[in-house]
Amino acid sequence: MTAESPENVLFVVMDTVRKDHLTPYGYDRPTTPGLDRFADEATVFEQAVAPAPWTLPVHASLFTGMYPSQHGADQENPYLEGATTLAETLSAAGYDTACYSSNAWITPYTHLTDGFAEQDNFFEVMPGEFLSGPLAKAWKTMNDSDALRTLADKLVSLGNTAHEYLAGGEGADSKTPAVIDQTIDFIDDSEEFFAFINLMDAHLPYHPPEEYKERFAPGVDSTEVCQNSKEYNAGAYEIGDDEWDDIRGLYDAEIAHIDDQLTRLFDHLKETGRWDDTMVVVCADHGELHGEHGLYGHEFCLYDPLINVPLMVKHPDLDADRRDDQVELVDLYHTVLDSLGVEGGEPASPGDDAVGLDRTRSLLSADYREFARASSDDPGQRRDGEYAFVEYSRPVVELKQLEEKAASAGIELPEDSRFYSRMRAARRADAKYVRIDRVPDEAYRIDVDPEETENVVDSDDEAVAETEAALAAFEDAIGGAWTDALDTDVSDDSVDQMDDEAQDRLRDLGYLE
Repeated sequence: MTAESPENVLFVVMDTVRKDHLTPYGYDRPTTPGLDRFADEATVFEQAVAPAPWTLPVHASLFTGMYPSQHGADQENPYLEGATTLAETLSAAGYDTACYSSNAWITPYTHLTDGFAEQDNFFEVMPGEFLSGPLAKAWKTMNDSDALRTLADKLVSLGNTAHEYLAGGEGADSKTPAVIDQTIDFIDDSEEFFAFINLMDAHLPYHPPEEYKERFAPGVDSTEVCQNSKEYNAGAYEIGDDEWDDIRGLYDAEIAHIDDQLTRLFDHLKETGRWDDTMVVVCADHGELHGEHGLYGHEFCLYDPLINVPLMVKHPDLDADRRDDQVELVDLYHTVLDSLGVEGGEPASPGDDAVGLDRTRSLLSADYREFARASSDDPGQRRDGEYAFVEYSRPVVELKQLEEKAASAGIELPEDSRFYSRMRAARRADAKYVRIDRVPDEAYRIDVDPEETENVVDSDDEAVAETEAALAAFEDAIGGAWTDALDTDVSDDSVDQMDDEAQDRLRDLGYLE
């Protein structure tokens, strides 16, 4: 923290937004003119890496400063437990804290919102008819029962879909304007604040507001294109070039809606004199695939469109410029602490793990990523700071849906496939190595092959060998490599323990067949 360090932090996550669909990153469609103007005041990072390819573990890492294997929040355990969050630390330091989100993973039920004094969460953003009765009863039953707890992630995933379709606004994610409104009200009522928002527009399904659809996908009926990534990934549905164009147009329209809403928030900060005294972070938690590598969505792989995410930071200690050095989203935890002058590291509850400020992980520090000077037991610091690490445990929710789509089309998914695999990757600016527990590993020279089309795992490439060695050191520090494949059975008989009414509610919502 410097003498001129801002007193406030606004942290924005644009859920599921690819960086190559943003104007500041060279996209040829004007999706984000507002962010383009913001980029003139911010540092634009070209090589920012997410610690996982989906929401829950990424946000848990942002809020704890830990890698996914450390905090343990994933689809088989969809809860953040035993870790002190950034919000808990900042609230204890006297900051006003708020989290507004239309993402059902970021809720009190997953504990990601622990420590935020103000929040808008899953049940609050769900339509009123879903807040009571069988669904609420099912949720409580699952949280109270170890046997049923493995189903809780299914309800959360269901909540995202139900909210997207039913929250109003012609089927679009109409909560985004409300999220911005709430954030404005919170900021206006706060002296020193940490405000975190997650905007879900660009997450499937894509049903943008009409104004934006007509600009970026004119004539496209969003109900007539494939909005189910599992159907495509299972091989049950083919998407042609024209339909992919329509899908990308709808996706761009959703991003444009985010941009307009963020511009409204930024303009308010400027008009009320809070802009200069606020550090602003804008990033995505992960990206999205639209047919690349034969995949749709953000499951079953660690390719760069998912993990090399947009990141822009406005802070007086950072130049308004572009940076090509690699950074990790997990570093933002330390950057926020550093900006606000909070050391952290004090458990909010007895027995909690709490990560203190490590300036070798702060974007604001002269020692940034000089890991030889680090004194922590951070598994990502076993090599020098040029490496980033990504983890992806088995996605049981997606697998169950994938299997159902495949079975309905008479397709049998091979057990030894990426669908049932756990993956870890080490990445640096020129190379990536991916360890996969059911299929052969993958490696790419991303400096010369940014599309990751040629697997060079069997080559004698020096950069690849060094990256694999860095991954091995990370795995050793995190508890060992994932080498023993898990059982492929992802069926869950515990749904039978729910009462008939609760099962009927889930079936009505399309989750159960």
